[in-house]
Amino acid sequence: MKLMRRLYDWVLHWSATPHAVSALFLLAFAESSFFPIPPDVLLIAMVIAVPASAVWYAFVCSAGSVLGGMAGYAIGWGIWEVVDSIFIGHIFSQEVFDRVVRAYQENAFITVLTAAFTPIPYKVITIAAGVSRINFLTLVIASVIGRSSRFFLVAGLLYYFGAVMKEKIEKYFDWFALAFFALLIAGFLAVNYLI
Repeated sequence: MKLMRRLYDWVLHWSATPHAVSALFLLAFAESSFFPIPPDVLLIAMVIAVPASAVWYAFVCSAGSVLGGMAGYAIGWGIWEVVDSIFIGHIFSQEVFDRVVRAYQENAFITVLTAAFTPIPYKVITIAAGVSRINFLTLVIASVIGRSSRFFLVAGLLYYFGAVMKEKIEKYFDWFALAFFALLIAGFLAVNYLI
């Protein structure tokens, strides 16, 4: 937990630098297509550090995430046969991937929308969308709705309750860190059991 605490303090300090917005965009983009760490951590730190920019940060995070989802779609659609061994077993399992592909046959829009809003690993959804050749516009619309709803909700709550939340995070950091990891694990379990 001490390492997590140092990382949190570093991100919180760094979030007010001139490069924070670019880092948020790049992290959101990467997480939607190949990177395992969600952008919420940096978004939260940035909104707590500069609450007046909450809407802007949510917009940047949403835009990066949706564009990253398009990149994930392109990976699945265009080069999956070349890169599948990088993803399968390292970023997600074949079983999880197959479940997502089956979910697209039932309702592609709801599958993308659900993953875009929840802790379900979004990169699995975007890449599988390309492999499954779901309608690209379906992916984009569901992603815009789901990702924007998620990031604007986080930013809005922190804008209104940021000072109180900052105190709570400082006081109960270990519990918040455990809850965050529990949500990540719950997202992976949801892919395994709900999709």
